[in-house]
Amino acid sequence: MPKLIELLIFEHRNEHRLPIKKPYSAPKIYTANNNLKKRWFVYYYFRNPKTGLLERMGNVYGNANRYKTKEERLSILTSFQKNLHDLLKKGYNPFEDNQEVYNQEIEKDPSSEIKKVKISDIEIEVPKKMNIKEAIDFVLNLKKQTLNHTSYRGLNNRINNFIEWIQKNHSKLKTVEQLNKKVITEFLNFQLEKTSARNRNNFRSDLSSVFQILEDNEIILTNYIKSIPTLKSIPTRNKTYSNELQQNIYTHLEKNDPLLLLYIKFISYNLLRPIEVCRLKIKDLNIKERKLQFKAKNSPLKIKIIPEILIKELPDLSKLNPEDDLFTPEKIGGEWKTNENDKRNYFSKRFKKIVKDHFNLGSDYGLYSFRHTFITKLYRELNKDSSPFEAKSKLMLITGHSTMDALEKYLRDIDAELPEDYSGMLE
Repeated sequence: MPKLIELLIFEHRNEHRLPIKKPYSAPKIYTANNNLKKRWFVYYYFRNPKTGLLERMGNVYGNANRYKTKEERLSILTSFQKNLHDLLKKGYNPFEDNQEVYNQEIEKDPSSEIKKVKISDIEIEVPKKMNIKEAIDFVLNLKKQTLNHTSYRGLNNRINNFIEWIQKNHSKLKTVEQLNKKVITEFLNFQLEKTSARNRNNFRSDLSSVFQILEDNEIILTNYIKSIPTLKSIPTRNKTYSNELQQNIYTHLEKNDPLLLLYIKFISYNLLRPIEVCRLKIKDLNIKERKLQFKAKNSPLKIKIIPEILIKELPDLSKLNPEDDLFTPEKIGGEWKTNENDKRNYFSKRFKKIVKDHFNLGSDYGLYSFRHTFITKLYRELNKDSSPFEAKSKLMLITGHSTMDALEKYLRDIDAELPEDYSGMLE
């Protein structure tokens, strides 16, 4: 009769024999730490039938490295990754000829239209035709991985408007291949008549980016939207307030809406954009060191000093929850559960009701006007005792512009640079 220990040893051996080792690893994308100067690819491991060990197979590049943006490369490689994983699940084996796998797919649906895309040593099968919504959703899922919330929301809204228009005006069009330049131009003309050249151009840009990904993934032959011209449009901007009007607005708000006034002073004194003020949390303000951190337009995190003129306006923040929003509709410090776009729109509407309607201001005056106004003031003060280059160099540290060219363009746009009186030259 075998002893217990012998049975345990036997059971232990059997236990380690039972698991079936997976023949492959899930394909992964290599992005070289987002370095676009290096080659990106999909890679995977497959178990060698002779050695029983997982071995690295050939990298899958496709045409991904022809493209120069993260979004474009990821769109292609994500598709390769998914299709390769599907092939492996269906029995693809890089150590065999795989004819049987191909035949099985054809036998399942011999009437299906399949095109074969060559990727390295692998042929990936992709349906030739996709319905319009299916193709658009495919792209939007990729875009969602690379765009921030605000950018994705704008793209999603415009694309959904396009789909609704197609369903209403061209209901017979079913597949994405049935769309053409004529249909897209008709839609863009509709937007031009309904809104403006600028909005029409925004639709064109978003649709082109979507169709480019469809082309990259060989769902359509070509992105014909690129050949549709952009229309010339006159950009609108917020005007700069005069000193008198700015002071009158401040006085009016001191009596009627001190909370909105403090919100505006963050735009005026810290030169933040309205949406950047909406992003601020209590923890973002370090009163002791007089610094604040915020998510800027073109960078994930920036730090600015809090000038003394604004420090004096702030209430005691030390007892507030660091995770709370700095600004809410009712008070400083609190939980405001809505997205940053809606927060900005809320304060814009509040400003219109309390200020613009009272002073009878047009659409070219807004919250952004305070940023223009105070950057203009700063530049002209700095210019009194410095050369234009020195003044701009100092101003760059305050405004947060990343390059001198960007700052100079901004100053030209808001007419901050004006010449001295030249009457003497005309006499």
